[in-house]
Amino acid sequence: MRHVIIGTAGHIDHGKTTLIKALTGHDTDTLREEKERGISINLGFTYFDLPSGRRAGIVDVPGHERFIKNMLAGVTGIDVVLLVIAADEGVMPQTQEHLNILNLLDIKKGIVVITKKDLVDDEWIKLVTEDVKAAIKNTFLKDAPIIPVSSHTGEGLDKLVNTIEEMTQNIEDRDILTTFRVPIDRVFTVSGFGTVITGTLISGTISEGDIVEIYPKGIISKVRGIQVHEKSVEKAEAGQRVAINLANIKKDEIERGDVLSKPESLKVSHMIDCRLNYLKDAKHPLENRDRVRIYHGTSEILGRVVILDKEIVNPGDTALIQIRLESPISALRGDKYIIRSYSPMMTIGGGTILDAAPEKHKPFDKEVIDALLLKEKGDPKEIVEQTIKANSHMFIDFEQLNKLIGKSFVNLNQFIEEIISEGKVIKISSSDADIYFHKTYIEEIKTKINEILIDFYKQNPLKFGIPKEEFKNRIFGKNIKQKLFDNILEYFSKDLIEIQGAIVGSKGREIKLEKRQEEIKTRILEQFISSAYQPPKPDEIFKKFGREEKTAKMVFEAIVDFGILVKIDEEIYITKENYDNARQMVIDFIKNEGSITAAQFRDMINASRKYAVAILEHFDSIKLTKRVEDKRILVTFT
Repeated sequence: MRHVIIGTAGHIDHGKTTLIKALTGHDTDTLREEKERGISINLGFTYFDLPSGRRAGIVDVPGHERFIKNMLAGVTGIDVVLLVIAADEGVMPQTQEHLNILNLLDIKKGIVVITKKDLVDDEWIKLVTEDVKAAIKNTFLKDAPIIPVSSHTGEGLDKLVNTIEEMTQNIEDRDILTTFRVPIDRVFTVSGFGTVITGTLISGTISEGDIVEIYPKGIISKVRGIQVHEKSVEKAEAGQRVAINLANIKKDEIERGDVLSKPESLKVSHMIDCRLNYLKDAKHPLENRDRVRIYHGTSEILGRVVILDKEIVNPGDTALIQIRLESPISALRGDKYIIRSYSPMMTIGGGTILDAAPEKHKPFDKEVIDALLLKEKGDPKEIVEQTIKANSHMFIDFEQLNKLIGKSFVNLNQFIEEIISEGKVIKISSSDADIYFHKTYIEEIKTKINEILIDFYKQNPLKFGIPKEEFKNRIFGKNIKQKLFDNILEYFSKDLIEIQGAIVGSKGREIKLEKRQEEIKTRILEQFISSAYQPPKPDEIFKKFGREEKTAKMVFEAIVDFGILVKIDEEIYITKENYDNARQMVIDFIKNEGSITAAQFRDMINASRKYAVAILEHFDSIKLTKRVEDKRILVTFT
């Protein structure tokens, strides 16, 4: 079933609230001040049943210029607008401003209702009708029905109801499959129930028991109950006015302008990138850094405009802009917005949000402008690719990608698979989720890896590679999970790098010693072989080479990398052959005797206690042995 929301618009005292009461029997002015002054101040909400039996929600908005922000909060999510114009006054300033707002918000359908027909004659109605046609000729209402009515006598109301019935048969379907969103327009408490919010469910489906988040505040709550048109329901769908009872949350923690949605489904940002349509009747050009009032959903936020593709925006122009906000916003790509001048407050433009959480841009950045034009064009596959390209450095998964794109694509998985098959995006699986990288980012990482290794080899010509941890920090910093980093290394190990234990080197790297280096290697090894388990300190060996001390150190490190020498601690290294012999002696002795002491091991290898203890502690560190009091027992052995 298509759910319908009908909204009113028009100048103050043109009979909007009276018309709604005549149609529904309900008075939407509920405040004492409204009744005393005879004007609407806040939003009014009610419903009425169409001839087909469908129940339509109605949002009645105030017409006074002082309450335009309330009007803007009310028109969020409406399907059909009733532009109300009094027969005795005709088109007035707020009529025009409301019409501008409706046009900027891309409202698709509407009916012009000329009220107070009983106060004028037919000739006057014809004159007002011509006046109205002139006012709406360049708007979405240019072909709209114009229906004169009298809320007091009832004349014309049947025709209006039948026209609403007919028009709402063909309204655009709402997206009920995407994540639910409710821009909040009222918050109050109900005795015995607690906090209740109301708003128009503009997308998705919400059910009793759902866990929800209040954006941008980040407050988590649970749906205790839902009402649609004053009746309790278990589930509500996009296109319905809802009242939602929230658990464990206080009234003063929420306010109009907040958004109710699924946890972690929206981003919170202090910037939005937009297409701006600047009204031709704006009084002044819009300049860089102008302070404006932004209206999105039910929120009003102050911000400054940065013009991206022009020096200034003249009345009637369109432009790409970034709005830097003074308070956070939670929006989606494709959302509509309105801007009003900071002072005096006048509607000056509006349009579409193209990126709801961008980075800060400079004017005239061609890459930024091209990306925004693509987002505006709306080709789903290109948007998916460009979103991955712009955010590869954030290591995004499916859920994050969906959030960054904004408006949900039903076939998102299909688009991802297509651009992967085209080689434009690379998927790297991690333990948590599949991570998507654009090919340009992969090429950047590949270049970085080559640069790092080339630079490393210049400084360390006899080393196979760089330690993994250092390699990770130089490429990605510390903002990457170890498992994902390992998966990325595995991807590049196909043709770029080689991993040996905790060392990363170039694929196929071979280290060849020069003649003199081979001679130094032989001399160094002779000393370690002859000294067996009481080896010299490396620094003592290097000093013996005099002016070749630096070369001797490089050769020594290469010998260790080759696995010919094994590091016991910072000062003790023994040959691989001696290391293997010592390891086997410990295993055999403990298997036969049950344990081994440092003194027994010292005698076994014919070395001082210092070296025997160091080797045993090394075996403890690799989990070969375990110290129990003054003895060692085996942990594992092969």
